[in-house]
Amino acid sequence: MDQSAILAKPTALPPLSSAEPPSAPGSSLSPPSVAGLLRKLGLPWAVALAVSALLVAAGRHWPDPLLAQPWAQARPELPLQLALALVLLPPAAMAAVLLRRLVAAPGRGESSDCAQGER
Repeated sequence: MDQSAILAKPTALPPLSSAEPPSAPGSSLSPPSVAGLLRKLGLPWAVALAVSALLVAAGRHWPDPLLAQPWAQARPELPLQLALALVLLPPAAMAAVLLRRLVAAPGRGESSDCAQGER
C-alpha cells in the first residue's frame, strides 16, 4: 500500500466523555484508589525505612572501616565475599520475586490484540 494512501485514510475516533477515562471494550478496570495504593506501597516503604535505620545504627556502633576489623585482617578474602553478597543478593532476590509472580499469573501480559499489531 502506498504511503500517501495510508496518510489520506480518514480515521474515526469515538468521542471522549470528560467524566470517564477511555478504556478498552469489555474492560471493567477502574483506576486504583489512593488508599489501596498506599496500602500496597506501605509495606515496602516501611521495610526500606527500617533497613535504613539499621544501617545508620550499625554505622554508629561500628565506626571502623570493614578492612580494619580483626577478622578481616586474619582472612582478607572475607570482606570481598561479604561485599559481593551484599551487592548481588538483593537484586537476585528481587528477580526471584518478579519471576515467581510472572510464573504464578500466566496470560497476564501483553494482550493478544497488541501482540498481533492492532491498537
